[in-house]
Amino acid sequence: MKEVRTVTQLQQCLYEFHRRFSVLATPYEGILPNSLELEETLNDYSDFIINESNHIEWEKWEKQPATSDYTALLDDLRIKSALCVTLMEKYRALKLLSGQTDNTEYFRNIESSIREEFGGFHVQSDSKVLLVGSGSFPMTPLYIAKQTGAEVIGIDIDDEAIDLGRKVINKLGEGLKIKLENKCIEQLEDIRGVSHIIFSSTVAMKYDLLNQLHPMTNEQVIVAMRYGNQLKSIFNYPKQETDPRKWELTDTIIHPKHVFDVAIYKKALTSTKVVELNG
Repeated sequence: MKEVRTVTQLQQCLYEFHRRFSVLATPYEGILPNSLELEETLNDYSDFIINESNHIEWEKWEKQPATSDYTALLDDLRIKSALCVTLMEKYRALKLLSGQTDNTEYFRNIESSIREEFGGFHVQSDSKVLLVGSGSFPMTPLYIAKQTGAEVIGIDIDDEAIDLGRKVINKLGEGLKIKLENKCIEQLEDIRGVSHIIFSSTVAMKYDLLNQLHPMTNEQVIVAMRYGNQLKSIFNYPKQETDPRKWELTDTIIHPKHVFDVAIYKKALTSTKVVELNG
């Protein structure tokens, strides 16, 4: 009886987060009402996701037959929480540009995870890094460029996010080799010169884009795919299987105290051999 009660409490928490995100996930029109509530909700959600006891209860819940309502709830939670992250990034950028600071736990969690992004495949000063889904507050480009001196390109389909991101870079990253573009990957110049690629965890079509990048990139490129499985999947798109003829999973970096994990890929040896034979 105790387990049933606990699992029900977990479900109640998910429905309550869904209610809170549904209220907050409104179209952005230049102002951010409920910004304090937005910050509090994202902090609570992050704490909920990295709580070890919640992971245990989630595993119990997963063993139960999935219903259509259950699947729809999880899918909509991921969509609405991602939209709230987008709004929160804009809010954080606007605060910075107006001379304010914030104490958002969500952003501190993200920043601490960047340090281990590529595992053993270290970014160096002569590296060229591409971030897919750079957002309005480009923490990853700033951190990588400051720490390594590498060139970093961030792309995003949200033109307002690019505009705010550029202003943040001008304020915090003067002199750094960072470029933000409102472009699709096929529009990028010198894509074959990119040595490392990072996919944000909230990019829905990231594995489709990974397949698209295969013929466009060089044979030594390293990809860091941010993802979330199990309980973390309510905040991030999960890891998927890749075509073994194209991409090889070389490492999985699990962050128990972070809201996403990272899968590291490199091109499969078979694809390299095909290129060599055709060359």
